[in-house]
This record gives sequence, structure tokens and C-alpha cells, in this order.
Amino acid sequence: MKKIITLLAVVGMFSLQGCTTTDTNYVDNDTISTVFETKPVSFIASSYAVKYIFPAPIYSSDVVLVYRLTGTVNGNDLWEFLPETHYFADGTRDFSYNFDFTRNDVQIYLEGNDLLTLDASYRLNQIFRIVVVPGSFAASLKTTNYPAVMAALNVNESQIQKINF
Repeated sequence: MKKIITLLAVVGMFSLQGCTTTDTNYVDNDTISTVFETKPVSFIASSYAVKYIFPAPIYSSDVVLVYRLTGTVNGNDLWEFLPETHYFADGTRDFSYNFDFTRNDVQIYLEGNDLLTLDASYRLNQIFRIVVVPGSFAASLKTTNYPAVMAALNVNESQIQKINF
């Protein structure tokens, strides 16, 4: 009888034991991100800023990256990382594209000395890409390199959401 009770006790210990983990070095490899592309926007005298409200608040740990379409090279779009500053020949700042973001929105703005005289090619019909990246993942990216960011996030052109400001 003692052997049966001992056997039942051992089987009970193994079957009633819960799964536990002692791994305290958890790394979140969740790289879910969202990429938005604006339709052409123009910076005009009444407003040198545009604001996009996210469809849902982003996580407080997320990072927002913004890129401006500056042209094409060998048939590929060329995206410039913001902030993007342009200088006069004497080395002083002429104007800049910059942005800020909250959990709810991103604002892209143009700032500079005399924006009214700025060439229309810099003010009108500008296209931007807004990339929302998990903060822990963003630390390992070279954010100035748009193609590398997209490759690391495994995002292709068909996944980019077109938006209006």
C-alpha cells in the first residue's frame, strides 16, 4: 500500500506542477510597424505645418521616423530623413523640414528665414513617409537609411498606407 501511495504522490507532483520560467533576459522581438505615405502636401504662407492624426494612438514606447521624397536615382525613390536642413552658400541655415510627434499625431513643418521666397519645389507638392517603429527595435536601426529601415522591418510597398493630411 505504501508503494502505491508513494507512486501516486510522485505522479501527482509531476502532473500538478505548473510551467514556470526563470528567464529574466526577455527580449521583445515584436517588430510590428506601420508606414504611412502622404499625398502631396504644400507649405503655404498661412501654414508651414501639416498634422496627421493616427487612426489609433501609438504605444508610448514607439518611435516615429519621417522621410521626404527628394527625387529618384536609377528609377528608385530617394527618401531623405528628417530633420533635413538646407544651408546658404555662406554656411548659415536657410530652411529646414522638421517634425514632432505624440502618441496621437505627427506634425511636419517647414521653418527658416524667409519661407515666402523659398523656391516652390521645396514648398509645394511634398510627399512624406511616416514610419512607426517599436522603440526597442528602433535602437538597432540606422534610421537615416530608408531602404535599410524598410528591409529590417520587412515592409514592402504594398503595405504602405496612403493618407491625406
